[in-house]
Amino acid sequence: MIGTAIELRSTLTCPDCGARTTETMPTDACQYFYDCPACGSVLSPKPGDCCVFCSYADTPCPPIQEASAAGEPTACCGGGAGG
Repeated sequence: MIGTAIELRSTLTCPDCGARTTETMPTDACQYFYDCPACGSVLSPKPGDCCVFCSYADTPCPPIQEASAAGEPTACCGGGAGG
């Protein structure tokens, strides 16, 4: 964890209308749904992703960032072995 900063802000891009919205990611749970403020589409993760940030944003969710920085498998929200 030394020198590793977790980015909590991420910009989501709606796959339906292309609107970009910067949001603060939750640190205590995955965000499975997101309502696009521009077109009203309800986004959900793509298969294999744990949350909407991992599917549609420019920065992955905090658990994925932490695992990647530690060199561990990038599974979150109960996926994979907990350490």
